Amino acid sequence: MTRHYNFCAGPAALPQAVLERARDELLDYQGRGLSVMEMSHRSPEFTAIAEQAEADIRELLAIPDNYRVLFLQGGASMQFAMLPYNLLGQGGTPNYLYTGIWGKKAISEAKHLAGAHVAASSEGNGLTAVPRPEEIQLSSDAAYLHYTANETIGGLEFDYIPEVEVPLVCDMSSSILSGPLDVSKFGVLYAGAQKNIGPAGLTLVIVRDDLLECARPETPTMFNYKVMAENGSMFNTPATYAWYLAGLVFQWLKHDVGGLAAMNAINDRKAAKLYAAIDASGFYSNPIAPRNRSRMNVPFVLADEALNAPFLAEAEAAGLLNLKGHRSVGGMRASLYNAVPEAGVDALIEFMTDFEHRRG
Repeated sequence: MTRHYNFCAGPAALPQAVLERARDELLDYQGRGLSVMEMSHRSPEFTAIAEQAEADIRELLAIPDNYRVLFLQGGASMQFAMLPYNLLGQGGTPNYLYTGIWGKKAISEAKHLAGAHVAASSEGNGLTAVPRPEEIQLSSDAAYLHYTANETIGGLEFDYIPEVEVPLVCDMSSSILSGPLDVSKFGVLYAGAQKNIGPAGLTLVIVRDDLLECARPETPTMFNYKVMAENGSMFNTPATYAWYLAGLVFQWLKHDVGGLAAMNAINDRKAAKLYAAIDASGFYSNPIAPRNRSRMNVPFVLADEALNAPFLAEAEAAGLLNLKGHRSVGGMRASLYNAVPEAGVDALIEFMTDFEHRRG
């Protein structure tokens, strides 16, 4: 069997060590005679899996004791609706920073329920740089400020954490676990799993205890953070296998990688290599302001769009998969999540250099 380098934006690459362990435990988990997929979520075996996963993510992110960790379903897109339901019980207007497609979707969903105030926007610069801190203008009745730390599609990443006096809410779907993080600066963090956490089907939510009391009265039970927290994320049957795989990823980060500081250094190297190759080329280009270039998602365009199809076909033949850019922006996109090895980035750069020499 040949494993290729997978640059997909999500569902994304998983660490090979995690896949191998899951394979070995697939039919018979620790001598129990059944798969994790077949276990009751109420069983002692799965309870132990869930508790270990939470302990490991708490250790990796140094999550303070006054935060709850929820393993939910519905993806980050469901959080676009769950957030206003859970945080607007005391009134006020939700505030948002608009820096790309995912931020725009979050704003649109909030407007269905309570309206939304755009406190700052990157629209004026073509979504190529995030607003500076001094540009953020909250509404007088701001209930919280939401932003997207890394715009997966556009490859735009915040180079700072906004400092505001209202709860700060962040969609970290494509950057969580890529390096150390000060969770105490946030009221709510959330992330779809299918980039740096595990497979699709699981959503991680980290919420400060005091915000569990802020839900609107009409909040659906399945949307209510407090209900989920009180039931250990098991008010209904959770995404058990995705939860188990996420736990394996957390253990891989702890034991194989050496923690988030080590992961951060690897990610810095990977992204720096690829951007350097793009910048040194007269054939490839990236439109994002250097200070806001994403480490996780690197979009680039070829000087001649007519070469897009040959580039993708030849890349796939070379074992470099899923490099096609999002349909809304075109070009190429290499997603360099934690599980993409540095050797994969080296192979991509080598291919890009060769393609430019032959086709440029």
